[in-house]
Amino acid sequence: MATIKDVARLAGVGLGTASRVISGKGSVSPATAARVRDAIEQLGFRPSHAARSLPTGSTQTIGVYIPVLTGTFYTPILNTIDAQLRTTGQHMVVAFGSGAGNARAQALEGINFLIERGTDGVVAVTDSLLDRDIAALGAKAANLVVLNHYYKRIRPQCFAADHETGGRLAARALIEMGHRKVAIIGGPPEQADNVARLSGFRAEMVQHGVPESQLVALDGDYSAESGWRQAQALLPRLSKYTALFCANDEMAVGALSRLHQAGISIPQELSVLGYDDTQTAEYSAPKLTSVHIPWGAVTVNGLNFLRNRLYGTQLPVERQFAASVTWRSSVARRVARRVAQQREGTT
Repeated sequence: MATIKDVARLAGVGLGTASRVISGKGSVSPATAARVRDAIEQLGFRPSHAARSLPTGSTQTIGVYIPVLTGTFYTPILNTIDAQLRTTGQHMVVAFGSGAGNARAQALEGINFLIERGTDGVVAVTDSLLDRDIAALGAKAANLVVLNHYYKRIRPQCFAADHETGGRLAARALIEMGHRKVAIIGGPPEQADNVARLSGFRAEMVQHGVPESQLVALDGDYSAESGWRQAQALLPRLSKYTALFCANDEMAVGALSRLHQAGISIPQELSVLGYDDTQTAEYSAPKLTSVHIPWGAVTVNGLNFLRNRLYGTQLPVERQFAASVTWRSSVARRVARRVAQQREGTT
C-alpha cells in the first residue's frame, strides 16, 4: 500500500508539500500540485487522516477507553462520541478493559494503548486510576478527559453528574410513594459513583425517619446477572420490604426477571426503582422507573472540552448535569402485603 512518502518521492517534492496538497491547506504552486496529484493517481494512494494532517501533527482521532464492552450503558456513550466526531470529519479509536490485572491495570493499559496509537487525546470512563497514575502520564495528561469521576490533579478535565443527589432523588421518589421498607442492590462497593449514590440514598431515607441499620445493600457488580442473583437472595425475606432500589438499570432488569420468575407482581407486591435511565428501562417489563442521569450531556460536554483544547474550536461546555426521576410502571404507591406474606406463610 502506497504511503505519503511514496507520493512525495514520485512527485519529487518534500513530505510537507505533499501533505499540503493532500489536505488542501497551505500554498503550493499549480505545477507542483499537479505533480503530486499525478503521483497520487499513479500509486492509487488513499490519504489517511494522519497524512492529511501532518503539518499540524494532528491525527483527527480521539481515543475512548471504557471498562467493558457489554450491557447497554457504554454503547450510547460510544454512539454519542462517534456521532459528534463524524460531524467534523474526526473519528474515534476504542479500547476497553481486558486481559490480566485489576480494573486499574486494565485502565492504564487501555489508555496507554490509545496514546501510543497516536490519538490526539483520550476520553476515559473510569474511576479506577489513582492520582499518581495521572501524574505519571506527564504532559500527556493534558489531553485526557475523564467521564463519571473527578481526579484532583485534572479536575477541570473531569465531567460527572452529582450521584449523591441522584441517590437522594431515588429515596425521595420511594418515600413519596409511601415506601420506607426498602431493599437495596448496590453496585461494586469500591466504585466511587456507587458509593455516592448509595450514600445519598441512605442519607435521604434517614432524614425521613428510616433507621440507618435497616438500609443494608447487597453488593452487585452493575450486571444484570448480579441483579438476578441478589434478587434470588432476597426472596426468602421479601415480605419485609415494599420496594427495591437498584443502583443501576442493568441490575434492576436482572432483578425484575428473577422476581417475575418467582411470581412476584411488580409493582403490586413490590415496587422496583432503577438508576441511570438507560434504554433498558424503557423496554423492560414492566417499564422501569429510574433516576435519569443525563449521560448524553455529560459525554458531549466532556468531548467538547477536549476538542476545544486539541483543535482550537469554541464548542459550548457546561458542567452542571441535573438528575431527575423518569416515572414508568415499576413503582406504585405502597399497598397491603397480604399476597407476599401468604406466599411465605407469614400471615
